Amino acid sequence: MDFDWSVIWQALPELFKGARLTVLIALAGLAGGLVIGFAAGLARAYGNIVLNAIAMIYVEIIRGTPIIVQVMFIYFALPILADVRINPLAAAIMAIIINAGAYIAEIVRGAFLSVHRGLREAGLALGLPFWKVLLYIIGPLAFRRMIPALGNQFIVSLKDTSLFIVIGVGELTRQGQEIMAANFRAVEIWSAVAMFYLIMTGTLTLILRLTEKRMRIL
Repeated sequence: MDFDWSVIWQALPELFKGARLTVLIALAGLAGGLVIGFAAGLARAYGNIVLNAIAMIYVEIIRGTPIIVQVMFIYFALPILADVRINPLAAAIMAIIINAGAYIAEIVRGAFLSVHRGLREAGLALGLPFWKVLLYIIGPLAFRRMIPALGNQFIVSLKDTSLFIVIGVGELTRQGQEIMAANFRAVEIWSAVAMFYLIMTGTLTLILRLTEKRMRIL
């Protein structure tokens, strides 16, 4: 079978539309995931027994179940339990937030605990409150150490958006499926979809590499 480039050219508008939605879901989800992840990670590292237990249960439940099960629960089960209507886009963003937050929590916990405790003790000995020790002494060092792992999680979450095809979100994979169903040109369409994902993940990888280099992370 000949590879027909015109099929890809005709499909580009719809594929760009899907790619924009993919990026939107990933950015919104990761923004929320960072907030939850930092809160849960710090609770795991420095929280009391109650906060630590709550954060640990959250992390273990989310890391122990597939993201596709999580989004199906949010979209189909949560409306029944909470008597609220959730549209597919909101369910997708919520799934990324909850899923990425659990993995980011462990990244944050590991990075903060990897900083030598002597720095914390020195800051406290100077009379600084604990939150200032975390923010100004431990935080900058921990942040440098967590950037490579955070970058990997960002890429994973970006690719995980393809799973939201199961609830009808019109992201890149869904657009590719609909186009292929109309023209039956599977080779051209899925090649184009793969290239879109490679471009997005490649751009993100480049940004992370430049950030690591700028911060002199070896």
